[in-house]
Amino acid sequence: MTDVLKYNFCEMHIYDNYMIVIINEGETITPEHNAVLLNIVDTYYKNKKFVYITHRVHSYAVDPAIYFETSKIKNLAGFCVVSSDFKAKRNAEIEKLFLNKPFEIFTELDDAISWTKSILNIEFN
Repeated sequence: MTDVLKYNFCEMHIYDNYMIVIINEGETITPEHNAVLLNIVDTYYKNKKFVYITHRVHSYAVDPAIYFETSKIKNLAGFCVVSSDFKAKRNAEIEKLFLNKPFEIFTELDDAISWTKSILNIEFN
């Protein structure tokens, strides 16, 4: 399954066991954005573990308070940030402190997908 969902603040690529989210340039992600994520989880990952991959190709801000709500998603198995930008990776290190789930930072998307396979203990193409 690969659905592409477009919102006014991001684009989400939905796969069977993970999602790749690309946030638009200049956005500020706040706890209010979690409503969209919860809807996606209910629609695509009901009773199924998944990993959230944020592919940070644009510059944007994240309110770390969002992670308190994100941590409550029971079937969220892990969260990772993919970026080659030093500042984005440094910000992700701080964000990591607020999420009560496995959280990794990668430079390459393929590495994030490999980590997804290992954390979910599955094989997929």
